[in-house]
Amino acid sequence: MKKVIAYQVVLLLVILAGFLLFKVLTIPEWILQIKLAINCCMIAALGGILYCLRSVYLNRCVHNRWDEQWEVWYYLRPITSSICGVVAYLFLKASLVVLDASQNVDSGEYGYLAFAFLAGLNVDKFVEKIEDLGKSLFGIEKSRVSKSSSENK
Repeated sequence: MKKVIAYQVVLLLVILAGFLLFKVLTIPEWILQIKLAINCCMIAALGGILYCLRSVYLNRCVHNRWDEQWEVWYYLRPITSSICGVVAYLFLKASLVVLDASQNVDSGEYGYLAFAFLAGLNVDKFVEKIEDLGKSLFGIEKSRVSKSSSENK
């Protein structure tokens, strides 16, 4: 459990350093062109880390049901969250998902970042919604994983 916590905290520090570096360093133009996508990736990873850290204290301290078998999940969850952040960015940028009909010009990147955070915080529901969107737009069937998880509800 201590390794999981250390891993999550190190990832948290790396992401916070990434945000700080965008503020203090002179960033090349090609990176600035994808800055919002990178920020969505990092903010989604923060959502995944928050979910994992909360899960650690709930499963260890509140419910007393910590199981080492789940450690792989704790290592991979922030990675899958960051991927969902990039996917959220792509879907927003492609206008396949619309946040609000009356866009606030002053909000800038915040809508993207909020959506990416939610995607990283709840990967399972985000993937399920993206698969629903794929089915409705392109007729793509849900994956076996999504089908089996929705059958267990």
